[in-house]
Amino acid sequence: MKFKDIKKIPIVVFFGIVGVAACVPFVPIVHSADTVKIGFLGGFTGPIESFTPGIYEGAQVAADSINGSGGVLDGSSIEFVESDTTCVDATIATNGADRLINSVNVVAIIGALCSGSTIASANNVAVPAGVVMISPASTSPAISDLDDRDLVYRTVPSDAFQGKSMAKLLMNKGIANLAITYVNNDYGKGFADSLEAAFTSMGGTVSANEAHEEGKADYRAEIGSLASVGAEMLAVLAYANGSGQTIIRQALESGDFTKFVGGDGMPEQSLIDAIGAEALEGMILTRAGSVAGQGKDSFDALWDGEAAAYAPNAYDATYLLALAIQQKGDATRDGLAAALRSVSSPPGTEVYPGEFAKAAELLKANQEINYEGAAGSHDFDENGDVAGVILEFAVQGGAIVEIGEIM
Repeated sequence: MKFKDIKKIPIVVFFGIVGVAACVPFVPIVHSADTVKIGFLGGFTGPIESFTPGIYEGAQVAADSINGSGGVLDGSSIEFVESDTTCVDATIATNGADRLINSVNVVAIIGALCSGSTIASANNVAVPAGVVMISPASTSPAISDLDDRDLVYRTVPSDAFQGKSMAKLLMNKGIANLAITYVNNDYGKGFADSLEAAFTSMGGTVSANEAHEEGKADYRAEIGSLASVGAEMLAVLAYANGSGQTIIRQALESGDFTKFVGGDGMPEQSLIDAIGAEALEGMILTRAGSVAGQGKDSFDALWDGEAAAYAPNAYDATYLLALAIQQKGDATRDGLAAALRSVSSPPGTEVYPGEFAKAAELLKANQEINYEGAAGSHDFDENGDVAGVILEFAVQGGAIVEIGEIM
């Protein structure tokens, strides 16, 4: 679903490694002396490439709204410079972050999107350089434990929370015996560990919890091992356009599993298109959603239809960085984390999506503000984490249908 009046034209985006480029249908960037450059570190290629444009659009909508309200610092425009991570290669992610930080000199980074890319970029480049990163989509619990000098934040809840919510959902549906397969990276392992701990604490049995490698053509051996334990459902914690799709297809072909639950890397229409609506009918899916309230309502009014997954979180990441820059009074890196914490939490006058001009006037008058976002209240804890809600989805009639918040 597209934001009203945005026009998409191709531009060339360089991906942080020499000689690699691709055409991506995003808004062109024209740099000038009156711009504030923010990096966007995303999975433009690889297993989440179908998710990334919607997330990027959420960030761009925020930038357009801010720029249309007069910009930051009395007239400077927010502009993005993008780099790819591929989602699966820590070296490419690190190189992309290095280009943004040390060549482009961005003030901060939105991203990365995949958890492993965020961890690698933070540890190897951003934290040593003193650059704030705020991810709208990285959910691994391992991010909470980074020695990050208070520089790494996220506007999406950790999978420590999503794992508990999925476990509760399955128990409420009468699932007692579960097998788990997870993509062997920071995202997959953290989610799987959280799900197993929560499910067993509620009285369920996890008969198998096994990693698999991304990018293989054949997972029949892994599926056979998982099926041998007699579990009634397979939890697939992977990507709809990667290993998750292949595993489900081959599990159905072999008859080893017919019931599936997928985490937030799986709710993609491409999964249904590739495997078939009838075969997936009733599949359970979960991912983080937006908290009901004025912030969500204000954001929804800006969109023509339903926003893409994690687009509201990217909108909030952009808005929060702009508000922090505005409060700080300059577009430098020093002190940005402290300003970010200040504008995101009480006390202060509440401001909502689309109200940047109001927020800027309050800040100019040395008044405190508290941003209530599109995805929720981003009152960062000591680890830079936020609370949130997890939504249940299901495959019904050839579409992914939102069922509601998991209570």
